[in-house]
Amino acid sequence: MPTVRSALIGRRWAASALSLLVLTACGDKAKVGDGPYADLVAKYVPRIEKELGLPFKTPPKLELRSREEVGAFVRQQLESERGRAQLAGQEALYRILGLIPDTMQLTGLLQRLLEEQIVGYYDPATKVLYVVEGAPAALLQQTVSHELVHALQDQYVAIDSIQKQVDDADRQSAAQSVLEGQAVLMQLRVDPNAGPMLKMPGGWDRIRDVIRDGQGGMPVFASAPRAVREGLLFPYLGGADFVRRYIEKRPEKELLTDLPTSTKQILNDASYFTADRASRDEPTTVTLPAPRTGSLVYSNTLGEFETRLILVQHIKDESLARRAASGVDGDRFAILRTPQGDALVWASVWDSAVDAGDFLDTMGDAARRRYELGVQGAPALNTARRYDIAATATRGARTVTLALEQVDGRPVVIYMDLPASLSTAPMDLARISLGR
Repeated sequence: MPTVRSALIGRRWAASALSLLVLTACGDKAKVGDGPYADLVAKYVPRIEKELGLPFKTPPKLELRSREEVGAFVRQQLESERGRAQLAGQEALYRILGLIPDTMQLTGLLQRLLEEQIVGYYDPATKVLYVVEGAPAALLQQTVSHELVHALQDQYVAIDSIQKQVDDADRQSAAQSVLEGQAVLMQLRVDPNAGPMLKMPGGWDRIRDVIRDGQGGMPVFASAPRAVREGLLFPYLGGADFVRRYIEKRPEKELLTDLPTSTKQILNDASYFTADRASRDEPTTVTLPAPRTGSLVYSNTLGEFETRLILVQHIKDESLARRAASGVDGDRFAILRTPQGDALVWASVWDSAVDAGDFLDTMGDAARRRYELGVQGAPALNTARRYDIAATATRGARTVTLALEQVDGRPVVIYMDLPASLSTAPMDLARISLGR
């Protein structure tokens, strides 16, 4: 599983994630037969090589760390310059969208999540899998088998380079989902108990449910906001779903050379599994202009999965949220700091005008519910929405607008959530551009 560092990969604020009730990391290189847990390494390496059809180029390395040393590593990653910037930006975004309480500090929450269950982690800088001393035997075997898959992946795909590409979170999440999904499935395939069940009709669905249900035994995780929980689980469960479908269609050893580039490709077979790469549904790049009011705090992409999370948070309808998010073809948001307060500008391009209109209606309804303005009735037959939100004891007055525009002949929905006292849009929206 990913480390804190790799977390700024998957769901950019997430520092690690859960797999089979364990929060672990990724693994790499040394001599099979040497070092701690050499018997487990020697046991799993040939099984993993056979299943994936890929040999280790160099032997993996595993070392022990005390829980205190692991905790120090986690804090170091969360408190690094990049970690602080990523978490602050994500925190501001999630507060504006109503995905977390206004008073929640994501850094503290993530540290508690990690400390609740961490068993091991992988540091791509040193290429070493570190395991916590005294880890329970059952969790230890799961951790070692999972992390050895990452060790092998890292010899064919530069995991560290993926982690450093922090300006396109949707693409990072797609790549992370493949890495984690493949490791989860391999962890199950080499397990003498789970392996046979995985081959049974409906076996993966039952295992999937067990993984989800088991998170209730982790108090910090269970009490975290829905967006945090789902964001942590997606690379593992959504990724495993994708990898299962992949190996039904193509040799698994080819997967690492053809990583998906968006969560849309992870979620929709028609977007990825095409006759050739040239006909694949690649995301459109949305470029926002520099702000003319305030300063840029954070900018990134959301993608289909996170767009779905935003919708379902407020409309409470999984199928409607899935449908309304499914036509997105690319997006970018910006958090701007103004003297009046933080502002959000989010532009998304859609496959068709119908998809864009569907999203505009559903997102408008989500905004009404987010600010407790009531449920939207029959949507107006126009391409714009405006909601004026009164000030409360803890929040200033806000203005939310949605507009369906044409950019380079394509439908683009522009969503803004601004302090009501801003007299004009903080960006020149006419300068939004699209590209590949």
